[in-house]
Amino acid sequence: MDLDQIKQILDLVREHELSEFEIEHEGLRLKVRKDANGAHLVTVPAPAMPAIAMPAAGGAAVAPAPAPVATSGASAAQTPLDAGTDSEIELAVVKSPIVGTFYRSAEPGTAAFVDIGSMVKKGQVLCIIEAMKLMNEIDSEYDGEIVNIYVENGQSVQYGERLFAIRMR
Repeated sequence: MDLDQIKQILDLVREHELSEFEIEHEGLRLKVRKDANGAHLVTVPAPAMPAIAMPAAGGAAVAPAPAPVATSGASAAQTPLDAGTDSEIELAVVKSPIVGTFYRSAEPGTAAFVDIGSMVKKGQVLCIIEAMKLMNEIDSEYDGEIVNIYVENGQSVQYGERLFAIRMR
């Protein structure tokens, strides 16, 4: 199962407003469900072998995929799990609540609020979305680790567009 197939599955889940969906294909099990807040949680079993490699560092807008989802070169932050483990990785996807322009830091030249591998707490600022000259801070609704950032700094975002994936603790 490649990333395009996973993206198609996630699009169908959204389109048909499914609350839970699970599929197993060629040894990969993908489970998508909504939490109480309506956010999608993607559960992927820990990789049984390192053959399920992460995408290259250039792929910024990638859907949650097998293996820890970091796609921006932060693979050093993840450690492969034993082939015998039956643990699962649960990801919370933070989506844009408004249409606007995504910014990773408070002003140009300053450090980003979060990076891949950053530990976040509920209520911590993740980014800013500018809409109609107003700067709206987007806070984390989860405690955990940032494993993917789906949008680039300065990029326009739409309502409901994925911004971050957080591995919940």
